[in-house]
Amino acid sequence: MGSKSFSARTLDANALKSFAHPLRLRMYELLDEHGPSTATRLAALLGQNTGATSYHLRELARHGMIEVAQGMGRGKEKYWRVTPGGYSYGDAAADPETASALEFLLDDLVRQRGAELARWREEEPGAPEEWVRVSGYGRRSLRLTPEETGALRDEVFEVLQRYRSLSEGREPGPAGPRDPSIGHVVVHFDVLPLGAGRDGRDASDAPDEPDGPAS
Repeated sequence: MGSKSFSARTLDANALKSFAHPLRLRMYELLDEHGPSTATRLAALLGQNTGATSYHLRELARHGMIEVAQGMGRGKEKYWRVTPGGYSYGDAAADPETASALEFLLDDLVRQRGAELARWREEEPGAPEEWVRVSGYGRRSLRLTPEETGALRDEVFEVLQRYRSLSEGREPGPAGPRDPSIGHVVVHFDVLPLGAGRDGRDASDAPDEPDGPAS
């Protein structure tokens, strides 16, 4: 079953291999969370020299992952931001080198999810009550056909796309006051047919786990 894309672009083989780099991934994460930044500021945050961060920023830009934030900076100073619209990894890679890069990126995505969940568990006790009330965890174990699973996936991504469009008009700047009512909200969503095709078991053998607010 083909996968409908809800992102502005799909990374090609060269972009996948370029993005599969620990420092570039970390720089992208920082731009995603904190908004536009410079090579100098990123170098300070990451303990790198400016030459290294400048090079990796140019590589990310070459493959459309980030772009220059127009109207920001003075003189030759460049602010970089995540390119709006998102991206997807596309279908399985055909050649071994690209396949290895894709595996690296997927493994890092799993790592990032775990790190963000652990971070919120740590931050939640001290977070403002209005944010605690609207946060939440969820898991469902369902008995579905591949067609139903694809429909579920697409419906959820359609909702996320609406909110991404809303979010992209609120990009934070590097200076000046920020709207305190707007936060950096991370949504994790996975559809996993666990056990499909193994020993006759289907994808819904695991029990439900409770969901609800993170309080």
